[in-house]
Amino acid sequence: MANHKSAIKRIRSNNAKRLQNRYYAKTTRNAVRKLRDTESKKEATVLLPKVVAMLDKLAKKNVIHKNKASNLKSKLTKRVNAITK
Repeated sequence: MANHKSAIKRIRSNNAKRLQNRYYAKTTRNAVRKLRDTESKKEATVLLPKVVAMLDKLAKKNVIHKNKASNLKSKLTKRVNAITK
C-alpha cells in the first residue's frame, strides 16, 4: 500500500484516468464497428470523419498507438470508398 500522500493521490487519479480511457476506447470501438457494418454510402461518409476524429484523439492521449490509429483510418477509408450503394 502507498505510504505517501502524493502516491495515494496518484493511485486515485490513475484509476479515474483508466476508467475514462476505457470508456473512450470502448465508444470508439463501437463506432468503428458501426461504420464497418454500414451499407449506405451516404451514412458511411457522414460517420467516417467522426470516427477518424475519435481515433486521432485516442492516439493523441496514448490510449492506442498512433500507427494503429493510422492503420484503422486507412482501412476504414478504403472500405467507405469501396461502398457503391
